[in-house]
Amino acid sequence: MFLFKKYFAFLRPRAARAILGSMDCTQSDTEELIRLYYEAFNAGGRAAMLRLLDRDVVHDINQGASVGGVEAFESFLGHMDRCYAEQVEDLVVMVDVSGTRAAAEFFIRGEYLATDEGLPEATGQTYHLRVGAFFEIAGGRIRRVTNYYNLPDWIRQVGG
Repeated sequence: MFLFKKYFAFLRPRAARAILGSMDCTQSDTEELIRLYYEAFNAGGRAAMLRLLDRDVVHDINQGASVGGVEAFESFLGHMDRCYAEQVEDLVVMVDVSGTRAAAEFFIRGEYLATDEGLPEATGQTYHLRVGAFFEIAGGRIRRVTNYYNLPDWIRQVGG
């Protein structure tokens, strides 16, 4: 809860109301929402990230399944935290005029901590990948997250 309050403290009152679901987001509110999502990610604030999601969020996993709900997203984050230590760098956020769709481009810098099923063995390898993410926003929360990155490049970087 502390991280949640900390991350919402700097928002304009209108943006805070939008993100808390009392209204739809404007273009600038949505940009703040996406930046807040990645700030929480970089800080390890998983609870803060989850508070930004619609409870029925759809998560389209890179080269994988679409899963629904905050609980599934939380489980995914737990899995990722066990296998990887990652930071978002050079974040660029783009938002449509309605504030209901957004995209982010960034680099992920990471360390492969524990072997992920079906992937090469983890030995602490580091990697640096370009990532694209796409978002739907509804009621001031993230309704859909879709992530894309070049898996063959990641495998090459970790020596697979």
